[in-house]
Amino acid sequence: MTLELSLNQQPAHTRQGSSIGQPLTRRDGFLKVTGAARYAADNHPPGMLYAVLAVSSIARGRVVSLDIEAAKAHSGVVEVMTPLNRPALAVDPDAKDHPFMFRLDLLQNDGVRYPNQSIAVVIAETLEAATEGAALLSPRYETLPARVGLDGGKSFVPRGVGVGNPAVQEKGDVEAGLESARTRIEAAYETPAQYHNAMEPHAIVAAWDGDQLSIDTPSQGLAMAQGRIAGLFGIAPRNVHIRSPFLGGGFGSKGMISGPQVLGILAARLVGRPVKLVLRREQMYGPVGHRAPTRQTLRMGMDGEGRLTALSHHARTTSSTFDDFFEPAADASHTLYASPAIATSHDAVRLDTGTPLFMRAPGEATGSIALESAIDEAAHACGMDPLEFRLRNYAEVEPMTGKPFSSKALRECYEQAAEVFGWASRPLQPRRMRDADGFLTGWGMGTATFPALMFQAEARAVLRADGSGLMETGAQDMGQGAWTAFAQIAADGLGLDIDQVDFRAGSSDLPNAGIAGGSGHTATAGMAIHNAGAAVIARLADLATGNEASPLFGAGNEGVLARGGRLYRRDDESRGESYSEILARAGLAEIEGHGKGAPDPASQETYAKHAHGAVFAEVKVDPDLGQIRVTRLVGAFAAGRVINPRLVRSQYYGGMIWGVSFALHEEAVTDRRSGRIQNANLAEYHVPVNADVPSVEALLVHEDDPHVNALGIKGVGEIGITGTAGAVANAVWHATGVRPRRFPIRIEDLLG
Repeated sequence: MTLELSLNQQPAHTRQGSSIGQPLTRRDGFLKVTGAARYAADNHPPGMLYAVLAVSSIARGRVVSLDIEAAKAHSGVVEVMTPLNRPALAVDPDAKDHPFMFRLDLLQNDGVRYPNQSIAVVIAETLEAATEGAALLSPRYETLPARVGLDGGKSFVPRGVGVGNPAVQEKGDVEAGLESARTRIEAAYETPAQYHNAMEPHAIVAAWDGDQLSIDTPSQGLAMAQGRIAGLFGIAPRNVHIRSPFLGGGFGSKGMISGPQVLGILAARLVGRPVKLVLRREQMYGPVGHRAPTRQTLRMGMDGEGRLTALSHHARTTSSTFDDFFEPAADASHTLYASPAIATSHDAVRLDTGTPLFMRAPGEATGSIALESAIDEAAHACGMDPLEFRLRNYAEVEPMTGKPFSSKALRECYEQAAEVFGWASRPLQPRRMRDADGFLTGWGMGTATFPALMFQAEARAVLRADGSGLMETGAQDMGQGAWTAFAQIAADGLGLDIDQVDFRAGSSDLPNAGIAGGSGHTATAGMAIHNAGAAVIARLADLATGNEASPLFGAGNEGVLARGGRLYRRDDESRGESYSEILARAGLAEIEGHGKGAPDPASQETYAKHAHGAVFAEVKVDPDLGQIRVTRLVGAFAAGRVINPRLVRSQYYGGMIWGVSFALHEEAVTDRRSGRIQNANLAEYHVPVNADVPSVEALLVHEDDPHVNALGIKGVGEIGITGTAGAVANAVWHATGVRPRRFPIRIEDLLG
């Protein structure tokens, strides 16, 4: 079944001729707040069984034995799936044939490569029976020492970082630039491993009917998941139907199909009945990706006027022992600050951990907190205000490539946010501000940036004889309001009011909408929707302008306008007719058009494409206890054309709060003896609550960037992290005079 959404309540505004740009409330909001939204694990097909993973409690070694008989003796247990009876796969799950494919642990042998790796699956009539059966397996292991930490193995230079970026890049002579500098700084920073922790855990409900597979599972990329599953099982992609109408967050972890999801499909094949498998919270720390830790060293040189003469950024990161993903942290220094010499480099070590993957602002989040901290230190070393230093050094063109980008928008972000925040009254030296209660007060800032990405997508548009419209694309909405924004684009593309448009999404049998990642989903699927609307309007116009009975006859050269369910002559708007009249005359119940969204290669070659912003933070620190509180955040962001300011502002808030989490709260703690995560839960894995972020303000800076795409859309989901984390760290220094070198910032770092 494909989800069809329409407005459930009247918009909280009066529309003035266009849906794009209006602050509409979420189309799916009513369903969510009333509990009517059906997430993957809410599905219960007839005859469904429950599957529970048994996972490794060691980091490295092999499983010697499992007490399968004890588990199967439980009255509710139907079957136990192990490497001995797992259904065959068409391909090796360790095989890779493209960069977005990662190796999966699917019970292919008795080896253990990291903690929380699946070692068996217990299938039962009830969740309780499956859980108890998994406990009864009582695994025994041969154990090898766990390799943990940034120094846990021999370092090497990877072939690439991120998605195929070079591990080492240079422009100019950095050593000469440092040698000639009047002022130099060198600083090292460490960031911890972090885990996605979306509210909705990874889950799957799978049912086989011959070689037809029906799945309910959260996915950020339906077509990609469909292709991966089809390849693993040796069936045609069209035989795999994935429904994913609602996602309770993803942050990158649901971009690719994961091992536990495939194990749910295998379990269903083994028992011949539908099976549901849902990860427990602690089981998400391992097989579904995470952000790898980093150790970053920055060296900067400045001349007598406070201009950069050299910038060197080196990052060490980690990956698993069996697969490759390397956090591209040093690449954050490619895009913001002008210097005649820039060098970025990476090395890595392999650990007994699940493979790191894309996590919100991969590379930019980790790299920017180090870069923005170092830039702040460089500014004060030169005796300059950090804002003045950034204005003096921000790039007019992309530093590493020389390609032009919308740098003017960044200056406006600096200026608007600084004015609202009141930055001009900030004393230059630290420990000069206290509030009425005696708390140390500090102000810091950070520059925000994120690439304006686009992928490939398709959409189908329909105009009906009753004057309504339909737009279909296999889009995903992780809670950011994508369906509302897409419906707004669809309404304008079809020349209809939004309540006249049915929008269908969240199913793999719809046109491929690409992946909801890299803050590129609105631009990608949005352009496909826009082009599908243009295509169906063009077909409708051909019907009218070629028919002598139409008042639009002969208007082909002048062109027509589509608005309010009618076509008008461009040169004479008094001449027009409704969509219904045109279709009725042609004897058609409906007419359809198809559109694609994809980046323009010529534009990609010519222009650098980024969203920009600036974030200002106020913190207060207890001078005796060292406790830190963020009391105020002001961010200004320029991210192209805003489809829905209500949703965009919400995304900025989320990113800024994530930045606070990065700076002060979030960290996965590894037991160095066992290699296991010690705080694999939401009680001890700390993220901010409302009391941690009492005041957040996001300013939307107008920007027209004609080069990103025809609609001028850039992404907004991740950029808020990149400025905020550094702003908080710099505010802590301004309050205390202590430079944070590791994150999250600890009380002992300030009292030390």
